[in-house]
Amino acid sequence: MEKLPKAVVFALAGVVLLIIVIIKSSVVIESGQAGVLFQTLNSGIDRENTYGEGFHIIAPWNDMIIYPVRQLSVSDQMKVLSVNGLEVTVDATVWYKPEYLKLPYLHQEKGRTYKDDILIPGISAAARSVVGRYTPEQLYSSKRDVIQNEILEEVQNKLASQYIIVSEVLVKDVTLPAKIKAAIERKLEQEQEALEYEFRLARATKEAQRQKIDAEGKAVANKILSASLTDKILTEKGIEATLKLAESPNSKVIVVGGGESGGLPIILGNQ
Repeated sequence: MEKLPKAVVFALAGVVLLIIVIIKSSVVIESGQAGVLFQTLNSGIDRENTYGEGFHIIAPWNDMIIYPVRQLSVSDQMKVLSVNGLEVTVDATVWYKPEYLKLPYLHQEKGRTYKDDILIPGISAAARSVVGRYTPEQLYSSKRDVIQNEILEEVQNKLASQYIIVSEVLVKDVTLPAKIKAAIERKLEQEQEALEYEFRLARATKEAQRQKIDAEGKAVANKILSASLTDKILTEKGIEATLKLAESPNSKVIVVGGGESGGLPIILGNQ
């Protein structure tokens, strides 16, 4: 077998080397990602630039470290103490992402494990601080939305200088010790029964007042009516009624002044 000419060998070696250089120099950053450039022969991390998605050419001796920068989530179950020292388990999910323009600083100062080293401890500290302000009854009944907002604010304050953006905290569940939960449920049930009794009592009281006012009104009306019905008025009303009867085609013989003196007219028979 003939040996290849040295020129051909060098040419092939050059082509292979060129391919390697092109492969090492080509970086594709996918959608939802960003890159941090490490310059081996220069000053290390390029702190001034965050490299967005797309195709990039870099020196083959440099390295592009790629991070996800779209919204991410982390869930955690944290055991914390309430204001009276009882252990409570808070099941929460946090939405977060790295601060895009500060990604080189995040990589240099915190590293790839920033979620475990910085974020989760920050969430736990915030949850302990917030839950420690409330009683188990408040945590169980009406304070979940308040707790979410306060934990979010606390986390944002703690991570303000850590190059991490936390956009939402969702408290999925607050678990109390079984005995405490049962005691709270009994107390809430008793409070509900007391409120229902007070409602029925108030309704009965209002109905009694209504009936009393109605009866008093009727008594006053009857008293006024009785006082106004004198003998003269009754006689006049009787005469008016008699005159109307007399105008009827079916009228009978009418005797005026029948009975005792001052009596009403009397109808006796056909005319």
